[in-house]
Amino acid sequence: MPTGSVPGAPARPGPGAAAHRTSRCGVPARCRGRRRVRGHAAFAVGISGSTSARSRSRALVERTLSHLRVRGAHTALFDLAALPANALLAREKDATVEEAIAATTAARILIIGTPIYRATYTGQLKCFFDLLPRDALVGTVAGLIATGHGEGHRLAIDHGLRPLVASLGGLAAAHAIYATDAEITDVAALSPAIDDLNDRLADELWRVAAAEATDAAPEMSLARS
Repeated sequence: MPTGSVPGAPARPGPGAAAHRTSRCGVPARCRGRRRVRGHAAFAVGISGSTSARSRSRALVERTLSHLRVRGAHTALFDLAALPANALLAREKDATVEEAIAATTAARILIIGTPIYRATYTGQLKCFFDLLPRDALVGTVAGLIATGHGEGHRLAIDHGLRPLVASLGGLAAAHAIYATDAEITDVAALSPAIDDLNDRLADELWRVAAAEATDAAPEMSLARS
C-alpha cells in the first residue's frame, strides 16, 4: 500500500488547497488524468523493491521523498512486497497494483529502491516494471537507490537499474545512492552522511524535473553513483 509519512519528515499540511501534497491513495486528486504535474511542483513516487517493510533501501527511499516534500513535491510510496504476487506476475488483476502502475506512469519524479541480491535488483521489482506500458517513463526523471552487503554490488546501479529506466524511456539522475549494511545499522536513525546523500539526490531530481517542465536543458551533476 502507498505510504506518505516518513519519520522526521515535516508534518502533513492540514485541510485546504495544500493538503494533497502527499496522497495515501497513490495519485493526488489534482494529478489524476494527467501524465504528470505541470509547473514547478512535481508528483514524486517511490517504489520499494525490498521484501521487507523495514529494509535499508526502503528507508532511503522514504527519506529522499521527505526531502522532496520540503521542496514542494506531492509524494506517494509503494511497497511491492505488500502487493499481491499473482497480480505482479500478471496472472490476475488487482486494484492496488493498478494503482501503483497509474501512479508510476503519472510521476514526474520516480525513486527506485532495492536491495541487491546476486548482483541484481529484486525479482518483484523486475515483475513490476514488466507491467508498465511501453515508454511509461518518457518525461520522468528517476533516482536510483540500492543497498547491499559489500561494495561489489555497487555496479548493479549502472549495469542493472540504469538500463531498466532507459528501457522505458526514462532519464536516470547522475547522482545515485549505494549504501552497505555497515553504513546503515538503524533504519530509523540514518546518519548525517547518509541523509546528505538523500538530500543531494532530491535536489538533483527537483532541479531536473523543474528544467524539464520549462523545456530548459537540465544541468546534471557528476556525483559518484
